[in-house]
Amino acid sequence: MKIKIFADGASIDSILQLRANPLVKGFTTNPTLMRKAGVTDYESFGRSLLEAVTDRPVSLEVFADDLPTMAGQARAIASWGGNVNVKIPVTNTKGEFTGPILRELSSAGVVLNVTAITTEAQVAAVAGCLHADTPAIVSVFAGRIADTGIDPVPVMARCRALLQGRPKAELLWASPREILNIFQADAVGCHIITVTADVLAKLAVVGKDLDAFSLETVRMFYDDACAAGYSIRTGAP
Repeated sequence: MKIKIFADGASIDSILQLRANPLVKGFTTNPTLMRKAGVTDYESFGRSLLEAVTDRPVSLEVFADDLPTMAGQARAIASWGGNVNVKIPVTNTKGEFTGPILRELSSAGVVLNVTAITTEAQVAAVAGCLHADTPAIVSVFAGRIADTGIDPVPVMARCRALLQGRPKAELLWASPREILNIFQADAVGCHIITVTADVLAKLAVVGKDLDAFSLETVRMFYDDACAAGYSIRTGAP
């Protein structure tokens, strides 16, 4: 596969362990993951992460809700390290498109990761704001699209086509739900997929013999029933 796997998380210890995995080509995080991980000092965490990981891209997100402050935070984050990608949501909480600051920052050479995208129209609008000479990531939340009952595969294929005029912009399949999504993302031409540690662990069963997998499952059910001491009366009542 050509697709690059970026590990998604907010534990520096876990990230350092994953850094040893040659399949992991970069790292992403966000304020929600950081809060769940108990991070209390955003800047300290971000700087520590960039000091720990210097050889692969790391995406860190702004969290302001007005465009001028978002832009200020983006420039600050960009100054923390040469391998940082600055995550900016496609809109603020009022639904206002962040296009003006995307255009401003991309033109200034800031490497962006435009996030929380769920529609082709958003991808087209973002593509129009990215400078042709500045690398960028366009993160489409395919997993959330699938959660609504829509097949994300054709959507992502069309998003890939929308970025053809921006050869330095990479399409990222965000929020995967299963290993199959990695193969789907690769097949439609996505450049990157974010994968959590629990999904990444499932790569160990890729290519596994299905008969063997069936037998393991049967043994698991049997062993658990025995361990629990379950019984069923089978004689006459």
